[in-house]
Amino acid sequence: MTLDSVLLADRHHRLSEGVRGLLETTFAAVFMVADEASLMAGATQIQPTVTVVDLSLARGDIARLLRDLRRCAPGSKVVLLSVHDEPAVVSVALAAGADGVVLKRNISTDLLAAVDSVVAGKQYVSPAVTH
Repeated sequence: MTLDSVLLADRHHRLSEGVRGLLETTFAAVFMVADEASLMAGATQIQPTVTVVDLSLARGDIARLLRDLRRCAPGSKVVLLSVHDEPAVVSVALAAGADGVVLKRNISTDLLAAVDSVVAGKQYVSPAVTH
């Protein structure tokens, strides 16, 4: 199944290019941005099916980032990418409104599963999150 569009927000261009290739197998269009202002502008303009965001763009305020993103693209499912595998970080992200959390080290195995889950209305957390 091919979905309409995904917005990928990550400061790390090299990682983004790899993730883009993975997402292109599922989405008709993949848009990339590298900062929060571009994320909000892109979300408003594109209204993506899914938005994949590096957690570091939140600068410590996950709730604010997600609230702003939901205001810009209310129908978009949001998957956060994180280097943090602590359950507390994941719990905060989910409580703030993320639909899914994928550990960056497991992107190749978990991201498409996360996309499938969140599009189906389910939450997703990388299985490798420390319990």
